[in-house]
Amino acid sequence: MSLVRYQQKRNFARTPEPKGANPRSKEKALAYVIQKHAARRLHYDFRLEMEGVLKSWAVPKGVPTTKGDRRLAMHVEDHPLEYGTFEGTIPEGNYGAGSVMLWDAGSYEVLGEPAIQAYHKGKIHFRLSGKKLKGEWTLVKMHGREEEPGKEAWLLIKSGEDMKEISARQDDKSVVSGQTMEQIARGKGRVWQSNRGSDANTPSEKSATEKRTPNTPKAKDKLSKGASAQPASSKPDLAKLPREVPKFHEPMKALLVESVPAGDWQFEIKWDGYRSLAVKKNGKVQLYSRRTNDITSDYEEVACAVEKIPADDFVVDGEIVALDKSGHPSFQLLQNYKQDSKNGASRQLCYYIFDLLNLDKHDLKQLPLARRKELLQKLVTGLPEPIRFSASIEGTPEELLEQARKSHIEGIIAKRADSPYEVGRRSGAWLKLKTVLEQEFVIGGYTEPRKSRPYFGALLLGYYQNGKLMFASKTGTGFNHEMLETLFKKFQKYKTTNVPFANVPTYRKGKSGEGLSRAEMRRCTWLRPELVCQVRFTEWTADGGLRHPVFLGLRDDKRPEEVVREKPV
Repeated sequence: MSLVRYQQKRNFARTPEPKGANPRSKEKALAYVIQKHAARRLHYDFRLEMEGVLKSWAVPKGVPTTKGDRRLAMHVEDHPLEYGTFEGTIPEGNYGAGSVMLWDAGSYEVLGEPAIQAYHKGKIHFRLSGKKLKGEWTLVKMHGREEEPGKEAWLLIKSGEDMKEISARQDDKSVVSGQTMEQIARGKGRVWQSNRGSDANTPSEKSATEKRTPNTPKAKDKLSKGASAQPASSKPDLAKLPREVPKFHEPMKALLVESVPAGDWQFEIKWDGYRSLAVKKNGKVQLYSRRTNDITSDYEEVACAVEKIPADDFVVDGEIVALDKSGHPSFQLLQNYKQDSKNGASRQLCYYIFDLLNLDKHDLKQLPLARRKELLQKLVTGLPEPIRFSASIEGTPEELLEQARKSHIEGIIAKRADSPYEVGRRSGAWLKLKTVLEQEFVIGGYTEPRKSRPYFGALLLGYYQNGKLMFASKTGTGFNHEMLETLFKKFQKYKTTNVPFANVPTYRKGKSGEGLSRAEMRRCTWLRPELVCQVRFTEWTADGGLRHPVFLGLRDDKRPEEVVREKPV
């Protein structure tokens, strides 16, 4: 194995990084190491020992833990074995500038053949025995895909059995020092330098050590107003941050939990609406759904308001919400927004903005959340409706959740104050707690109409499990006559003779299950599983059904294959 590419990128007269001269005893088990690296983009460097070096892959979204899940893994240059012990900071102006955590380490074995043979074949099936990761994974080379010279695209796939998901606390803790990424960024670890310019990566920010402002208003006032009285700080020196043209990024996601662990968390209201990123480039605004759909024309009044934010270039993340006459968020009102507008119905549309990803063509995603929120508040303060700043709210999770129930709000979001914006990830740095059970389901068909209800009787709902669509329940509530007609017309182009569900017929006892018998199936109309809807219900039943499901509306901002049963952790 060659370390030429590794050594070409470094000036060893200026840096203490190892050249890679120390051999390993052949009797020792093969080592692996994963280093969490906050460079230009947060990623995980996955390294396997082979023939005296560390074969290395950059995994942007981290290691999958659910069987069948796969993550892009970009093959990068070989590293010396000594590199597997490094934890610290690489200063600005050097190749790989940023903080490096020793995230996991241990030994591995390749199943079926020697490691180097599997590597050259482009498929490595291995078992990890580490401090955080234990189990089987597979690396598969994607032939024909090379993003840039010397960087091959592979897939890192979870094989074998599911592994318990890594908690937010584990994800932000070194296996050698116990430090967090914030503590490493403060300079408690070693510092390495190299001879590569800073245009490729970003330094760690001094602001990462700052804590959230403690003098926020009490939970009750904040839940009712949804605005913040926190003082905004001055801008950081944007020149020190990496340049980036404003563009859409897949939104960061929150993990459903039953409780919030100890730590420095900021809390926000969970808005019941459409997630939307607003991109303003050269003064022109575009709104995007989380599926990258351009929804600017659907919400023109929001787009016009975003144009008034006093900067020519930025990217903000937020939620488009419809409020009822009492000021409560209503997903059903949002679903009917366009039709209600035509009919002259009363509604109030708001755009609650809660994150700032880019400002003046500078990438802010690696700044800690607390800093991004301060900059965002300063940017949007004083702007008229429908722009609203989604402020942090003060209180314990229990207090806030109880107040959310009383205020008829869907739930609260907890975000680590020091967390970067992890594009497309559900890492556990953002958590959600719900006051009601509500999630997306895939529509797989409908039952025949009844005398009291034209068009169709009930929708057939499902979710994906191990790549198969599983039937969950029927729902026949939540519709008015106009909605029944609209949905029925929409369904016609999705009709099919194929049953989309893998587990029907189902027989469930009592009223809890809403099963689907063979006789009922003969009277159903099946649909290709391409439509997603939002459903509220009281609980999951023991046999996998829904109790009291209520249809809230269609969702075009989530792909059907992403719909799984949400389970709090």
